[in-house]
Amino acid sequence: MVNGRKFRGRRRYQMIDDINIRGSCAETKRKAENRKIEESWVCSEKPALRLSKTRKFLEASKEIGLEVNPEKTKYMFMSRDENIVRNGNIKIGNLSFEEVEKFKYLGATVTNINDTREEIKHRINMGNSCYYSVEMLLSSSLLSKNLKVRIYKTVILPVVLYGYETWTVTLREEHRLRVFENKVLRKIFVAKRDEVTGEWRKLHNTELHALYSSPDIIRNIKSRRLRWAGHVARMDESRNAYRVLVGRPEGKRSLGRPRRRWEDNIKMDLREVGYDDREWINLAQDRDRWRAL
Repeated sequence: MVNGRKFRGRRRYQMIDDINIRGSCAETKRKAENRKIEESWVCSEKPALRLSKTRKFLEASKEIGLEVNPEKTKYMFMSRDENIVRNGNIKIGNLSFEEVEKFKYLGATVTNINDTREEIKHRINMGNSCYYSVEMLLSSSLLSKNLKVRIYKTVILPVVLYGYETWTVTLREEHRLRVFENKVLRKIFVAKRDEVTGEWRKLHNTELHALYSSPDIIRNIKSRRLRWAGHVARMDESRNAYRVLVGRPEGKRSLGRPRRRWEDNIKMDLREVGYDDREWINLAQDRDRWRAL
């Protein structure tokens, strides 16, 4: 992926031999030195073919007046086999593209083993930073609890749930997300005096959810994930997202317990609401029925 400076003007898209180039250039074509690639990607399985496509990518970018920034260009080899031999950096002429194990794409962390746990951990840390920045507001006696809940929903929650429609969430991640939300809610609804002992105590989880009276963070994730799944299932067959959804990788599955997949989360969510998960793609074609789940 290549990130470049953003310029005002019309966008330009070009596909050359499965190479996608998305850039933005100034209206004045004579200022070619100001043109930068905003984002692009080159995908290949074989090292020789990957090198050839990278050369075509550089040539194609020059033809339309775009410039590749080698410092912002990253190369990542994705495989679940930790013992596989890495190919190192890609070097073409005077340019060298660094091989990395993870990088940021549109604000989300992408890893070479396609694991979302690190992204969820990062999102929780970002939510903690946001929480501590408004902690004085959440503990202020001058603000109503309804206003504090609105601060949580509009300021903190969007930071934690950025890109959550594509997460593959396990029970461990669900627990961590619930712990984070309960911490914020306890700050909003404060402690409670025990009727028996007369001492102040923290609110129990059930008491927090009763006071919150809104879908919890896990329910939000499941709802939006189903909505995104239905959107992808109704896409045209030529769209890349749909091809990834229905595609089946070649080769054998590695030894050990298989990791939970994103589609497994969708099927589990459907079973919770009493629907058959085997034909969920056909079910998603009915937009109104799917949204009513």
